[in-house]
Amino acid sequence: MSWYQICKQEIQAIFTNPAIVLTVFGGVLLYSFLYPLPYAQQIPRNQRVVVTNLDGSQLSRQLERMVNATPQVELVDRAYSIEEAQQIFVKKELAGVLVIPENFYRDLLLGKRPILSFAGDASYFLVYGTVLEGMATAGNTLAAGIKISRMAMSGHPLSLATEQYSAVRLSLHPVFNPTMGYVNYVIPAVFILILHQTLIMGTGIIGGKQNESDPGQKQRYWQTAAPMKLLLVRTALFVSIYWLLSAYYFGFCFSFYNIPHLADFSELNLLILPFLLSATLLGICLGLILPRRELATLLVLLSSIPLIFSSGLIWPTSAIPGPVTALIQVIPVIPAIKAFIALNQMGADFVDILPIWKQLWYCTAFYGIICWLLLHRKRYNLITARKL
Repeated sequence: MSWYQICKQEIQAIFTNPAIVLTVFGGVLLYSFLYPLPYAQQIPRNQRVVVTNLDGSQLSRQLERMVNATPQVELVDRAYSIEEAQQIFVKKELAGVLVIPENFYRDLLLGKRPILSFAGDASYFLVYGTVLEGMATAGNTLAAGIKISRMAMSGHPLSLATEQYSAVRLSLHPVFNPTMGYVNYVIPAVFILILHQTLIMGTGIIGGKQNESDPGQKQRYWQTAAPMKLLLVRTALFVSIYWLLSAYYFGFCFSFYNIPHLADFSELNLLILPFLLSATLLGICLGLILPRRELATLLVLLSSIPLIFSSGLIWPTSAIPGPVTALIQVIPVIPAIKAFIALNQMGADFVDILPIWKQLWYCTAFYGIICWLLLHRKRYNLITARKL
């Protein structure tokens, strides 16, 4: 078969298969809006908390107002005992409980350190951390005000007391995530995973469907075409399709969600090429091995959560067993996440990611050789079956 005939047949096989069209185009477009939607506000705000003020002093009520004034916390209810606060917390499904202890004001006057208590549901770690941040900010602000007042009463100038109430001054500047939000933190990596997984599903589905064909029927184009021609055409078509989808993700989606993108266009394309090639060839390998098309979707979906956790972005690499970390380096999305985030979000030079770029090319060569061997094996088995 000629190059033109193979290309025509492959295009027809891709765009007339509803499962492939829905996975490749529908999945990429749907996830570009569906996944970031719950986190569009970047960080949680106005988390509902119940307060138990066991002191009742003017200063403790001032602390309540300061906590309520923070953007992270909203005091929505009041309890008169810790047991009542626990019941309200469970019944109304609140984010936490704030307890101001007895003798709060007296201990401050005596120079002691009263302990503010907070209880919350730590299973929602982002919410839990946000509430703690709001309460800590209010408590530290109140403590700073009291210390400045004492320094002023002891004879220090107010301006000097304001500057020197603490021996250490923090100047915090977020790096690579200026909004300190969830979207800028995890969406770039998840978008790369989506491109990787849907690409493997698409190529796996087309291969699995062809494996389902009855060997007794008339020979199809993938059975008569030269293995190398078929491999090159299928790879080129899927890489072309996903190059456009990658441009949509790294262009429109990043701008739409205000995600920083610092990579140069040419450097980004240099990185996209081996990523798409290696992922496509991995999908073709699965398609040649799996006997049914639905197995490709099942296998990819089951691997998505382990891959995002083992990538080192959400779960620290030091907490992952060494053999697991070494084994998953042959999966293209693992080095790709590191390289894309370093280049596009952190502003690294291309020289800095050159070892990862080479790793993606090694993956391309590895899966390309496996695909070629599998195609030749299938051709040999087909010829042998005809002779028998």
